Amino acid sequence: MTMKEVKIPFLTVVVVAALLPIWVLAAAKQQHQKGGETKKLRFGSDGQFKILQVADMHYGNGKTTTCLDVLPSQFPTCSDLNTTAFVHRMIQAEKPNLIVFTGDNIFGFDAADAAKSLNEAYAPAISSNIPWAAVLGNHDQESDLSREGVMKHIVGLQNTLAQVNPLDQDVIDGFGNYNLEVSGVEGSGFENKSVLNLYFLDSGDYSTVPSIGGYGWIKPSQQYWFERTSAKLRKAYTSKPQAQKAPAPGLTFFHIPLPEFGSFDSSNFTGVRQEGISSASVNSGFFTTMVAAGDVKAAFIGHDHLNDFCGELSGINLCYAGGFGYHAYGKAGWDRRSRVVVASLEKSEKGGWGAVKSIKTWKRLDDQHLTAIDGQVLWSKSSAGTRRKKTVGGT
Repeated sequence: MTMKEVKIPFLTVVVVAALLPIWVLAAAKQQHQKGGETKKLRFGSDGQFKILQVADMHYGNGKTTTCLDVLPSQFPTCSDLNTTAFVHRMIQAEKPNLIVFTGDNIFGFDAADAAKSLNEAYAPAISSNIPWAAVLGNHDQESDLSREGVMKHIVGLQNTLAQVNPLDQDVIDGFGNYNLEVSGVEGSGFENKSVLNLYFLDSGDYSTVPSIGGYGWIKPSQQYWFERTSAKLRKAYTSKPQAQKAPAPGLTFFHIPLPEFGSFDSSNFTGVRQEGISSASVNSGFFTTMVAAGDVKAAFIGHDHLNDFCGELSGINLCYAGGFGYHAYGKAGWDRRSRVVVASLEKSEKGGWGAVKSIKTWKRLDDQHLTAIDGQVLWSKSSAGTRRKKTVGGT
């Protein structure tokens, strides 16, 4: 048993290191290695913040890993390098402020060395010097690193804002539960306020309950953390200075779909549904938790590669990204794809930048022209207000 001094702002305490969860020590080590500085996310001078979502890369061993479900003409030269090239193309085309990898980033069964595969999979994000974040899917841990080991490796990579787990909650299920705050434009009245809140959760891999089969789910401890974090952010946003009446909009990112993703048909979503909704066999209630929190406007996932739709339910858009990786199952002739999300600020009365006005999304295909498809508005401040007032007539 060793003694370790842990420094918290304005407080220094001595704790017994052996009594701390290992992910707490890993997070503290990461903060120390990075000089205690976390790169602050902020809206640009154009009043926008753009997120690139990459779902299901399924990276294996690089150029020796073959592609799945591609056209016969593509197969001889297709490998993980096609996935890497697609990430590069998307970064160059969209120039995002944040890149989010939503699980099954590597395909563990086919990755001989998990650390090497992770390094190669994230290499385009690392070399771009753009901040990036990641959550785990159900395949990331199937090589020679556990889920904890994979997440600890991720948080040690350059330019990542990912965290093993929150430091303010000793007991929480999974690895990769954390939040990121996006501040307003520098020099504006919102420069020190988080005007957009991003939540990342570990949706697990497979059920660990013997009597329940199938995939994992977001557990009560994680939902408790989400509720506490959402309430804390709401309090800060609705307090002076620049006190707001409603919470800042929030977005959630995880891998496995909630059962509520099965609530839609072709008449009430944008995109396509070409396979079933592979959610857990139980409903853990996280969708209801998000609705009750009142700030989440959209949830972004992967897992089911042939689905890429967004549908709105109880004020929350539930969005698939569509399969990105070439070593992941897909559909020959149906292009791999990626989702882009853009939040835009409103102009204040004095001409400066204010709070978030709207959140939009579209997808790009990995074709010759990186074709953009299915553009839609996920949320707007004006429409949210009119819904609350039950507006008669108009839009």
